[in-house]
Amino acid sequence: MAGAIDDDDLRERVSRAVGEVRERIAAAAVRVGRTPEEVRLVAVTKTHPVEAVRAALAAGVRDFGENHAVDLAAKAAAVPAIWHFIGKLQSGTVRHVADHADVVQSAEPGGALERLARRRAAGGRPLPVLIEVDLTPGRQGVGPDDVLPFADRVALMPGLILRGLMTVPPLTPDPEGARPYFARLRALSERLRSAHPEATELSMGMSLDYEVGVEEGATMVRVGTAVFGPRPSNR
Repeated sequence: MAGAIDDDDLRERVSRAVGEVRERIAAAAVRVGRTPEEVRLVAVTKTHPVEAVRAALAAGVRDFGENHAVDLAAKAAAVPAIWHFIGKLQSGTVRHVADHADVVQSAEPGGALERLARRRAAGGRPLPVLIEVDLTPGRQGVGPDDVLPFADRVALMPGLILRGLMTVPPLTPDPEGARPYFARLRALSERLRSAHPEATELSMGMSLDYEVGVEEGATMVRVGTAVFGPRPSNR
């Protein structure tokens, strides 16, 4: 019985959190003349158990993001949904991403992306991808000056479908600190769409700054803690 009570509590807590996040997304969208339907909530499941994912699914979430390829495989097998891979692609585990992801938000040059493309091409299931843009030199992704040439390459890779851009801004205590990075990504997105009209997705904003992301044009926000609570301390 204790387990059932815990499950009920988890579902109630996650449902309340999802409702609050959606309300904040809607308010941010209205503030800048957008409609809430333009923004997809991607609930980030990193370190959270399958039970939490099921609770979010019951609350109406349909898109989930996972950072680790092995965890993606396990959770996607347990919870049918739209699964986004948002971690670093690695050659040793990219097969899990190829087999279980519906979207990859962290495309960057390298052998892992090429393996991903080949595997999806062989299976006849082209995979939508977003290019991860590194706006703070030395982190993960593609530098802003390299986005357009890399996008041209991705668009020609069998097995992949170019869908847009993603970024992770530096962590700041004030959500407004992310705004210049989001504005810059939006400007890059406008340039990208002039060459690749199909690349309309703009993934930016996490638990601390997703409202700013919506105000700056995000079509996806990646929210973990605000939906599921703090990450388990043992992970």
